[in-house]
Amino acid sequence: MRILLVKTSSLGDVVHNLPVVTDICQAYPDAQIDWVVEEGFAELPRLHHGVNRVIPVALRRWRKNLLSASTWREMRIFRQAIQATDYDLVLDTQGLIKSSLLARLAHGPRSGYGRQSAREPMASHWYERCFDVARDLHAVVRNRQLAALALGYSVPEVLDYGLTTHPFTTHDTPTAILLTATSRDDKLWPEQDWIALGQDLARRGLRCLLPGGSAIERERATRLAASIPGAVALPRKNLTELAELLAAATIVIGVDTGLVHLAAALDRPTIAIFCASNPGLTGVLAGGQNTGKAVNLGRLGEPPKLHQVLAAVEQLL
Repeated sequence: MRILLVKTSSLGDVVHNLPVVTDICQAYPDAQIDWVVEEGFAELPRLHHGVNRVIPVALRRWRKNLLSASTWREMRIFRQAIQATDYDLVLDTQGLIKSSLLARLAHGPRSGYGRQSAREPMASHWYERCFDVARDLHAVVRNRQLAALALGYSVPEVLDYGLTTHPFTTHDTPTAILLTATSRDDKLWPEQDWIALGQDLARRGLRCLLPGGSAIERERATRLAASIPGAVALPRKNLTELAELLAAATIVIGVDTGLVHLAAALDRPTIAIFCASNPGLTGVLAGGQNTGKAVNLGRLGEPPKLHQVLAAVEQLL
């Protein structure tokens, strides 16, 4: 059986879709699973042993350069790649107009969320089979239920992101990864709280590592690390390198960002800090029997206090 998954972005959404691959492989061990994903996140599906081929798409970049000859050349290459295989199922778990149109390019019957379930109801117009999945469920649960309905199997009891078998590196000393950066300023946690948290972790014998992507994020990481004993502001790293760091961490604490979801998927004790969104439908969710390893704190307009995060650290360590 040949299956194409369409889940292009964002990083957290891609993480939330990984258990679908595990579930399909369990139900159909001989399944060949390909995945269409935004180029910036293409490394992540490759870390799942059940993904046969990753087909990168660059909608974000193409939109900015629609008049460029190179853009149209890349679009032709993508079209050839997505049409190179005749699929038994093309499954769009994103439920957006853009994702449903990408699914339509592929060769094979298309399935996705019904009009009442899709994030953008018009997306269901381009599916041949639609399935209704309750919208008040966690994103991971919704993805898994949609795939199970489309392929005719029961959702397995165990949640498995499929990343634990990757040969990640290890650290010489216990480490705490502090994910201080996010896509919006209103999701940031106060710097003085990060410093106090880092100092507490240092007293516990953990070395704090602070990743940063953009120049602004790395500048913030450097500023915070300077006030935390033994802390290191890391240079820019790709997604695979970050996954290796996260997988070897003793604990991961971060604001609402895709990397904090990746940490939970990698079975690391994880604390997610929510300042400008609610964790109910998209909070961190640990796999297997380790649900207690993932803690969501705060909500829209009510960021967690320092003492709440410290209490969660005590619980997890």
